[in-house]
Amino acid sequence: MKLWDKGLAIDKKIENFTVGNDRELDMQLAEYDLKASKAHAKMLGKVGILTSKEVKDIEGELANLQQQLQNGSFEIEEDFEDVHSKIEFELTKALGDTGKKIHTARSRNDQVLVAMQLYFKENLQEISGKTKQLVDVLLGLAYEHQEKLLPGYTHLQVAMPSSFGLWFSAYAELLIDDLYLLEAGLKVVDQNPLGSAAGYGSSFPIDREFTTKELGFSTLKYNVVAAQLGRGKCERTVTSNIASVSNTLSRFAMDICLYMSQNFDFIAFPDELTTGSSIMPHKKNPDVFELIRGKCNKLQSIANEMILITNNLPSGYHRDYQLIKENSIYAVENIKEILDVFIHSIALIKVKDINLQDKKYKYLFTVDSINDLVLQGKSFREAYQIIGEQVQEGTYEATEGKKHSHLGSKDNLALEEIRRKKDQI
Repeated sequence: MKLWDKGLAIDKKIENFTVGNDRELDMQLAEYDLKASKAHAKMLGKVGILTSKEVKDIEGELANLQQQLQNGSFEIEEDFEDVHSKIEFELTKALGDTGKKIHTARSRNDQVLVAMQLYFKENLQEISGKTKQLVDVLLGLAYEHQEKLLPGYTHLQVAMPSSFGLWFSAYAELLIDDLYLLEAGLKVVDQNPLGSAAGYGSSFPIDREFTTKELGFSTLKYNVVAAQLGRGKCERTVTSNIASVSNTLSRFAMDICLYMSQNFDFIAFPDELTTGSSIMPHKKNPDVFELIRGKCNKLQSIANEMILITNNLPSGYHRDYQLIKENSIYAVENIKEILDVFIHSIALIKVKDINLQDKKYKYLFTVDSINDLVLQGKSFREAYQIIGEQVQEGTYEATEGKKHSHLGSKDNLALEEIRRKKDQI
């Protein structure tokens, strides 16, 4: 029995097309639908629609289903469209007419909304936690290697002296920007949509503030139409936040792939983190970071997909929304795995000593040489021309690199200040 079944036969081909892979995806949402159903039943009891015994019976059966979910015996068989119809069926099978009452004053629309937002809320918190963990690892590496010089590049040309400390802490601070966005995304999804029903509320005297408190939402989405319009809005927000993290990790992974190559030779990883070639026995390939780069680029495309599917839909519910469930869940689950792998891998990085006397780094300190002349009384433009002429004539001799004392430079990394930024989130 479908939740919307009116006793008419359904074309099997159409049914398969409209259901899609909801059953598999809804296994991710089952615990949240159970939680929301419990809160809804308690609310119905509070306002007098269910008796206290009916509420107790429903809570007991929902607890049984939760136990099945935890021990792995819960499944959504092909007879069911989704997790919502499965749970209502089980309640009805166990409790008869009492089970049929659970759908009073709600729609499958707000069922999906509340389950998705509970899922997003919990997982954004987990993603933020993993991101903070990666920031801590990078700041630790920055502190450990802050004295080791690293050539800086612009346009992939040798430019100015940098350091490993500057490199590691740069990505740490970029990830803090991503944490700001994750925090904003959490505020968007942390608004209870339950009670909006099919998008226009209910004539029953429901208590939406009760379910908001019961489900642990910070507030509720007051306007029922706005709550329905949150479908798509939440997915766009969450996948956009994930795309921001992905962009940072993808760029970092690209640096790592470059720096591991023999042409740079700045870093290495243990053999167990690299892969070989089927015909070239010397190869130690950075496959893990290439896959991180590719996976992160794929996650960035999902945010755009969410926009394209939803950006011109009018108010009210439309079946198009079903199409955004799969990839929004995919984005959440994949960024968690990527962060786990990145944290594990980057902690094992081997920073190499770089021979800055190599001729390719001959001009690494030209800016310091210009600054020396400025400190001797020459104007910057005059000093620039003098060093420029030496470079053109092949007479330039590098001086010893100067200390960079200002806040946030290679010799004054402001690591504790960056850490405080992270801790304040």
